[in-house]
Amino acid sequence: MSAHLLRAQSMGRRGFSTTPVVAAAEIKRLGVVGAGQMGLGIALVAAQRAQIPVRIIDNSQASIDKGLQFANKLLEKDVSKQRISKEDAAACRERLTPSTKMEDLSDVDFVIEAVPEIAELKTSIFSQLAQICPSHAILATNTSSISITKIAAATTKDPTDLSAPSRVISTHFMNPVPVQKGVEIISGLQTSQETVETALEFVKKMGKIPSQSADSPGFLANRILMPYINEAVICLETGVGGKEDIDNIMKNGTNVPMGPLQLADFIGIDTCLAIMNVLHEETGDSKYRPAVLLKKMVDAGWLGKKSSKGFYEY
Repeated sequence: MSAHLLRAQSMGRRGFSTTPVVAAAEIKRLGVVGAGQMGLGIALVAAQRAQIPVRIIDNSQASIDKGLQFANKLLEKDVSKQRISKEDAAACRERLTPSTKMEDLSDVDFVIEAVPEIAELKTSIFSQLAQICPSHAILATNTSSISITKIAAATTKDPTDLSAPSRVISTHFMNPVPVQKGVEIISGLQTSQETVETALEFVKKMGKIPSQSADSPGFLANRILMPYINEAVICLETGVGGKEDIDNIMKNGTNVPMGPLQLADFIGIDTCLAIMNVLHEETGDSKYRPAVLLKKMVDAGWLGKKSSKGFYEY
């Protein structure tokens, strides 16, 4: 067979592919599990930008109350700066419905889990979501480091049954959610292409810019960011520089809005430690060993801005 004919057949195969086009499903109702800073931020942006009803689930009424107060504060700030009208703010509030019952997620099209980075907690939640949510609902996690494949596996007792695992994906939003545009989309081994397309389109509807990552420890953002923060902590604990000097050289030398230690405070020292532990344990690479000072600060309860004390006081 001639090379010309081979090329022609190859072009024909590419030009007349039988691969079906996968369309994104329409999302009319969102559920968010976790009323902390990340969960509330995701819920608020979805209600404000995507303009869909959002059900916020948390087992702590105190966390829900605190989260809604935070949302009101952000909306009032937007009104005062004339970014939105009072009517827009009121409409956004109406779209947010809190609950302490997971069963209230029985009618959502898409749910995003945003609880602390504890693998056992997340897998337990996804096991419940697979039973409670409709059979078409996308089950998304906001994890910043835990394997999506592992989380997806928790949705079924039969590994060959992909009806629920194929709908699991990560939509990793950046903090603070109302400000940061980026969202990481991470697929597990079981994730279907329809789930990927639906997640991509939904975060765009929320006004975000998605980037796709493989299901590898730390994904893209934290595989790069956390070792940077960890090295800054090591520089502090070994006396290479003071906290202000470390942060100032990075702000003034690389034009980032805040230095690594201040950023760690905003992310949460416990979250930074949890992600470094995942990177270290899952890769086995010593370059990801968490700084000793990170562990000590978590032991002391100095978790950053959320505890009013971290590398700085708030």
